Amino acid sequence: MKHTLFLNPPSYEGFDGGAGSRYQARREIRSFWYPTWLAQPAAMVPGSRLIDAPPDGLTVEQVAPLARDYELAVLHTSTPSFGNDARFAERLKEENPRIEVGMVGAHVGVLPLQSLNGAPAVDWVALGEFDYTCAEIAAGKPLHEVQGIAYRDRGEIRITPARPTIENMDALPNVVEVYKRDLTIENYFIGYLQHPYVSLYTGRGCRSKCTFCLWPQTLGGHRYRVRSADSVEAEMAAAKKYFPQVREFFFDDDTFTDDLPRAEEIARRLGRLGITWSCNAKANVPRRTLEILRANGLRLLLVGYESGNQQILNNIKKGTRIDIAREFTRNCRELGITIHGTFILGLPGETPETIRETIRFACEIEPETIQVSLAAPYPGTELYRQAQEQGWLQIQTGELVDTHGVQVAALSFPTLSSTLIFDSVEEFYRKFYFRPRKIFSLVGGMVRSPEVMRRRLREGVEFFRFLHERKKTAQPSPAAISTAAS
Repeated sequence: MKHTLFLNPPSYEGFDGGAGSRYQARREIRSFWYPTWLAQPAAMVPGSRLIDAPPDGLTVEQVAPLARDYELAVLHTSTPSFGNDARFAERLKEENPRIEVGMVGAHVGVLPLQSLNGAPAVDWVALGEFDYTCAEIAAGKPLHEVQGIAYRDRGEIRITPARPTIENMDALPNVVEVYKRDLTIENYFIGYLQHPYVSLYTGRGCRSKCTFCLWPQTLGGHRYRVRSADSVEAEMAAAKKYFPQVREFFFDDDTFTDDLPRAEEIARRLGRLGITWSCNAKANVPRRTLEILRANGLRLLLVGYESGNQQILNNIKKGTRIDIAREFTRNCRELGITIHGTFILGLPGETPETIRETIRFACEIEPETIQVSLAAPYPGTELYRQAQEQGWLQIQTGELVDTHGVQVAALSFPTLSSTLIFDSVEEFYRKFYFRPRKIFSLVGGMVRSPEVMRRRLREGVEFFRFLHERKKTAQPSPAAISTAAS
């Protein structure tokens, strides 16, 4: 067994890791997701170590020398961080020329040849799910016998046959064992989750066909492959024992509510464990299910509304209706379920009027908190293919964030410029949060809880600092982006 180091490399300040999120960019407030995609294979390789550099505040100078003690390094990469991660791989080889370096993640899985050509220090990249891939390579299996990789062979790049999709999800070991061994959970923050929190997956894949969503179109697929309720209950019981300080557990499945009977069964078991939990959900969960989830410890739902315009939802194949979303949100409010709503500006069909419509919609349904993102055409998604075909891309080399980690508006339409899309994010936030009713609500929560007050004041400072920095590095012109990219 090779002595193996799993790495989420150092990146720009505030890089959230991206393992559990759609957009690997700096957040408005300090946010870090758990490196669950790396923790899973790390749990399968005896003697391995997982280092998550961004939340631990580790620099290249602190992490790179560790290469001297390992035979294999597995780096999780993404489209925004790939260039940085490729340079970091070179640094590992400088520290230890004999170390074998592999890269995993959606970006290299979709663009294996480009990735290996763009990262000369990397020996192999994984295609698709990489849990067993990493375990086999760590166990010393020759690369040409490992399914689902692209690798270097005497100056040539070769691709092995595809690896079958994992069907028996219960066969994968618990990630909380690796969390306990290698991570400092207090270093992970998400603005809408109670701190400290722990997140993990109970299944992979999503039945929805959203054209922009990265994971189902690259790693997870459109079948929801799940662990059994028994397996989830056992891991959550272990997590509760390992992390008594945790105030909330988050299930990061793309859409935990895709399988309603299973969600209800798991909720009942979590209720017996006395666990407070939250999850991703679509804005169409029936009230009966919401009642069961709420009665068994559900606190918050992360809901991707995306837009307040029905045609845009149809354009992106969201599979939801505005009227159903309104009813769902009203039911959640009546049942005491908090909602963190996410919205995307700059999707196909966007105009200045649809942006105003989405802002009005968000203010009307009144989620507790919101996140406003720019449409991000990740390679491997239908949105990316559309953008290439229609000439919407403002950049040709894949940069989705600037050098400070702030999202750029990568798309532009005849009806809407990239500059207007970029500027509309701040307008959205201000019109949502700077209303008397919302200010009164937020202040009320702060008055009731000194802890909430401390946290909201810190987040407020971070939020305004983010907007200030975003304005300083304002969206450059398409020509400037093109020039910089070249």
